[in-house]
Amino acid sequence: MSEESPEKGRFEGAEALPEYAERVLDVAELIPPGRVMTYGDVAEWLEEGGPRQVGRVMALYGGAVPWWRVVRADGVLLPGHEQRALGHYRAEGTPLKQASRAAEGHLPRIDMRRARWDGGERAEGHT
Repeated sequence: MSEESPEKGRFEGAEALPEYAERVLDVAELIPPGRVMTYGDVAEWLEEGGPRQVGRVMALYGGAVPWWRVVRADGVLLPGHEQRALGHYRAEGTPLKQASRAAEGHLPRIDMRRARWDGGERAEGHT
């Protein structure tokens, strides 16, 4: 979601949304509050695409799903959306690491060791 606003939602007509994008967004909706998956985790879970493809889907269509739960592997907050994401993380109790004094903007990172969700409790009906 680097260039586009995360507020940009799904297209009204399902036929306008690429099938892969729909699958990525479905996974984002499965991630429990307070947990995260990396772009690569989502691609691996789907057994298709890679981190860049998932990131592109989230940038274009992610506004209608909990976009803040699909993150960079290093736990750095999404550039340009840090404060909004941080609000969601705090509200959901997502584990965070305090920023070092040297960190730009002194923003925390996601504690990936504690927050990462492996998709183990997959939703019923997933194939």
